Amino acid sequence: MRRTFARGAIALVVLLVLAQLVRVDRTNPPVMSDVPAPPEVKAELRRACYDCHSNETAWPWYSQVAPISWLLAYDVGEGREELNFSTWQQYDENRRQKKLKETVNEGEMPPRYYVLLHPDARLPDRDRQTLAAWAAEVGSDPAGGKPLGAARLP
Repeated sequence: MRRTFARGAIALVVLLVLAQLVRVDRTNPPVMSDVPAPPEVKAELRRACYDCHSNETAWPWYSQVAPISWLLAYDVGEGREELNFSTWQQYDENRRQKKLKETVNEGEMPPRYYVLLHPDARLPDRDRQTLAAWAAEVGSDPAGGKPLGAARLP
């Protein structure tokens, strides 16, 4: 029994070492534009959203360790594809409004597993309300890009 366990442990270690040879892309493409927002909204977005939804990802040390690196690279790629604040001006007004409303109002972001490792990314109700008010105003801006006044935020 011990021999089987030892062989299994060695095989696992060998697999993990070999997995390190499969590297993933952890680069940050250039920032094409940024989302115009009041300072308090921008701070919340940077704190809770930018690691997955911008080209300004802060890659933690464990993003270099397979298989975790694979999951992180996949999640960031999916996040950027779904909504990327670094390419904000390329979205039409309808997409901006839809993505912001869905994300903020439905409470699906940030995901629970992300908040477990990054507790500072948690969005308390007050911050979520601030983002929701801002998201509603983005849709009322015909240009979809001018900074919106903080006076109207809760």
